[in-house]
Amino acid sequence: MMNFDDLVAFLNDHFPQGAQYGELVELGDGWARMRLPVDDQHLRPGGTVSGPAMMGLADVAVYAALLSRIGPVPLAVTTSLNINFLRRPRSGADILAYAKMLKVGRRLGVGEVYITSDGDEEPVAHATMTYSIPERGE
Repeated sequence: MMNFDDLVAFLNDHFPQGAQYGELVELGDGWARMRLPVDDQHLRPGGTVSGPAMMGLADVAVYAALLSRIGPVPLAVTTSLNINFLRRPRSGADILAYAKMLKVGRRLGVGEVYITSDGDEEPVAHATMTYSIPERGE
């Protein structure tokens, strides 16, 4: 299991490019909360947060939730990602993600993410994903 400070240090060392998808704000056993401070690079025509920005946030959030359970495994990788966009995010608001692991086995981890606009309770998107966990020593 990894604590918040260890995971932030791990992500900074092994996945610094993940910072463009959001910042880790809270971590527990099998769950993570992240925030994406929205700016122009995250918007699509029409002024709404783009799908790829929300998908990136969801992916990193599940990665963090998974690592909170299995420890520092840099080669755990996404094998599937399914996302449903439910409503338009609130204009000018950060995007928040709450990810939790549904099952963590020896080789696979399955998680889900609820994505909301800051200040709203209703989700703007919901994603599920599966991560492949390499054997120790791979």
